[in-house]
Amino acid sequence: MAEHVARIRPFQASDDKVVRLAIGKANMESLAVANRRGYARTFTVATGLLLTYAFVRFMDMMPTSATGFLDYIRLFPMMAAVAVPIMAFIDWFNRPDFERATQNALRGRDMHDILDYYSRSPSSGFWILDYDDHFVGLIALDASAQVAETAVVRHFYVDEVYRSSGVQVDLVRHAVQVAFDSDDKILRINASDSPLTPYIGTCLQEAGFAVEYPIEEVGLFKWKIYMRTLEREVWKQLKITKSS
Repeated sequence: MAEHVARIRPFQASDDKVVRLAIGKANMESLAVANRRGYARTFTVATGLLLTYAFVRFMDMMPTSATGFLDYIRLFPMMAAVAVPIMAFIDWFNRPDFERATQNALRGRDMHDILDYYSRSPSSGFWILDYDDHFVGLIALDASAQVAETAVVRHFYVDEVYRSSGVQVDLVRHAVQVAFDSDDKILRINASDSPLTPYIGTCLQEAGFAVEYPIEEVGLFKWKIYMRTLEREVWKQLKITKSS
């Protein structure tokens, strides 16, 4: 019986299409989460109920005790008729922010030639996580920015099927290890953290990244994107703690 193998390896030219698809999927997945959370907001639900009530009153179709319990079933189509435009409005308002983020990610300087860009610094790297022949996730760490002491996580994504296993933590730790071990000049690593991708925030926190400040607001309900930072000294201390 063949043994299953998970591995973290450097990006190869043959990964280009899969990587671009995953980066686009990551941002649009956040849109879906923002929409679902928007639908479940107390304000959204209350607005839907009030509009449904107004619609029923306007159509003079309010159930009464005389019509019986089954007459209330007629309210469900009306609730759906009100809910659909509300859901469409939320998606319409949210979508531009996430489509813009997707385009910015796919048109970034690093995406023109991934192999060349991430070979400019020994602390930079673009890694793929595979499970047998299946793509699991990716992480890209850029240490070639103008601020030489700071490396930046440009892209980070793990397929939803594998998140419960915690492999995203291994991916982050691998990138951090390479960055700090390859160049003593790297003093910190920055990464963005969105409440719409909680699995990323959880693993960044576990890896020692601390929340610094909000950098952006997205969507109808102004979801805040935060900058997280892992200082070299914190990373060293975590290594000592885990090894003891």
